[in-house]
Amino acid sequence: MNRRHCATAAITLVCALALLTSTGQASAAPVPEPSPSSSSAPAGSPQRYSNADLEKVREQIDLLYRKAGAATDAYNLAEEQTKKQSGEIVKLAKAIVDGQARIAALKDRAGAQAREQYRNGGLPPGAQLALSNDPKLFLDGINKVRQGQQASKSLLTELNQTQQDLETYTQDASANWEKLEANRVKQAKAKKKINAQIKAAEKLESRLEEKERDRLRQLEQDAANEAQTAWLSSGAIKDVSGEASEAGAAAVAFATAQIGKPYVWGAAGPGSYDCSGLTSQAWLAAKRPIPRTSQEQWRLLPRIDVQDMRPGDLIIYHADASHVGMYVGDGAIVHSPRPGRNVTLAGAGSMKILGVVRPDK
Repeated sequence: MNRRHCATAAITLVCALALLTSTGQASAAPVPEPSPSSSSAPAGSPQRYSNADLEKVREQIDLLYRKAGAATDAYNLAEEQTKKQSGEIVKLAKAIVDGQARIAALKDRAGAQAREQYRNGGLPPGAQLALSNDPKLFLDGINKVRQGQQASKSLLTELNQTQQDLETYTQDASANWEKLEANRVKQAKAKKKINAQIKAAEKLESRLEEKERDRLRQLEQDAANEAQTAWLSSGAIKDVSGEASEAGAAAVAFATAQIGKPYVWGAAGPGSYDCSGLTSQAWLAAKRPIPRTSQEQWRLLPRIDVQDMRPGDLIIYHADASHVGMYVGDGAIVHSPRPGRNVTLAGAGSMKILGVVRPDK
């Protein structure tokens, strides 16, 4: 029996490590096999997982979803950049077409000048004036010569400038195509990573029975409550009393109206949201467009101290800024947590806070 138990444990360890390797994760404790424990289960219905084992499952699932969240940010950023590059290419394509039409028009004007010279015997205007015996015609012609010279010079300058612009547009279009393709590759890689992380997390959760999934949810809530209690006890928001700005109140109203809608990675409404999809759309509804991803929101928006935050401010979570929620007051946030969960209210300190940003500062 001991040998069989050791063999089973070894196989479990190998499978867990293989799972982590396939999803590109750092090493973590393997998920334990269910083991009966009658200490907290009704008679005749032994637990497959002890609470300690189930806690390890919860931690591993949380890690996988956090990695999926970071990959989602990478996907959203690449998608945003792809849209930007596509827009630039469209503008450049129009500029190239306009430039080609302008060059054609300028060449027509140059051709008209050449044909006019041919009709005058092929002599340049200056030579024609020199051969004129009529003083009045000579004087009148001087201005025409000057005007003609200026027009020819202007035509040549405009033609050269248009050709240079056209060459620049073409080079820019080529560069933008390269960026577009690079962003598409980034999107594809991020999408693959997201799917792998979520699939791995779902696989772990699928091994649980319904009662164990309920216990898992409770453990998630217990962990969040414990973190929130510790955060509040630290006095982190002891002096927080700021009132929402008009735009902040509008953003909070939008975000809280989405409560109950499911998390879907890459989604920005109206039926589902990922974390930054919710916050970016909320502030867009408040007529204050902000960056699409939590990492860009952290990088680009004005940062403020936790003690100074007010409803509508965004709290950025985890060291890699992979999650974001909107502060709604009283130590709470509204956020879209992860796949399998819905937009909800939660304690602002239930996750590791990186910092706070204010979209309308």
